[in-house]
Amino acid sequence: MADSTAQIGETSRFGEESLQGRLRRYRELRLTEEELAVALLTPVVTFLLAVSFYPILDTVWASFHTGYVIQLPGQPQEFVWLENYAKLFSTGSFWNALFVSLFYTFVSVPIELVFGLALALLLQRDFKWKYFAQAAILFPWALPTVINAKIWAWMLDPNYGVISDLLVRVGILSQPFAFLSNPDIALYTMTFITIWKTTSFMTLIMLAGLSNIPEHLYESARMDGASKWRRFRDITLPLLKPTILVALIFRTLPAFQAFGLPFGLTGGGPGEATTTLVLYAQQAAYNNPGPTNGGFALGSAAATVITLLALVIALIYVGTLYEPEVR
Repeated sequence: MADSTAQIGETSRFGEESLQGRLRRYRELRLTEEELAVALLTPVVTFLLAVSFYPILDTVWASFHTGYVIQLPGQPQEFVWLENYAKLFSTGSFWNALFVSLFYTFVSVPIELVFGLALALLLQRDFKWKYFAQAAILFPWALPTVINAKIWAWMLDPNYGVISDLLVRVGILSQPFAFLSNPDIALYTMTFITIWKTTSFMTLIMLAGLSNIPEHLYESARMDGASKWRRFRDITLPLLKPTILVALIFRTLPAFQAFGLPFGLTGGGPGEATTTLVLYAQQAAYNNPGPTNGGFALGSAAATVITLLALVIALIYVGTLYEPEVR
């Protein structure tokens, strides 16, 4: 019996096992490492193909055709090559949305990173309410985006909002100010709100990175007479590079694809002052019913462009900050 088992194990190692022996092993749940890996990965890969990759490919396919959101039998669906992209790039609203997304992303994310790192350095110190402070600072990030947008919209309302009322009472404003109705201020206001919300997320990631830096490095530097700035520059920042890379990717891509905050805060207004690329793609896809009047095809082209731009941003981050020797 032992010889038979050993023979089965040996033949399976070289892939020469008979079909009957293989089926017997499967019934007994005795799998090789390769078979176990395939069994564990198959559901995950199938799920990703169905939920992520298929919609992406279908969106790209739709961007080269004309069509409705729901294609009914008998409705024409014509292959138009780059016509939807040409129409997209000739639309002023698209370029405005691109500017809004770039401004919103590359102003908010660096500020969040700096504030998040500063807060992480403070929260890393030992003090009485340390763990309470670490938990409390995560509240803005844990708050759902749409709820956060509605809360701020109420607070910033010029008629009954608490912020305008306080600023008038302390003499900073002479009368209530419409922060979200002024096209010159709305984008800055939305950027401030996202900094307030997601700086705590950056803080959480930076805290995790700081906890992985060995303490003996700082002790050696202190013994050598290194100042706090030297320790931060020569130890903390280099060893935080992988963490910073993860934080930038995790925040830049959602910021560039922001939808919930502008939709819940201003609906993209006033005018198009806060219309991001994703909000523009949604409006282009669902506000224009016909295939010749924008419609789903134009929205698909916008979504494809957003995906490509997000991929380029991620590759730039990886190429700039990734260092295999830093672990």
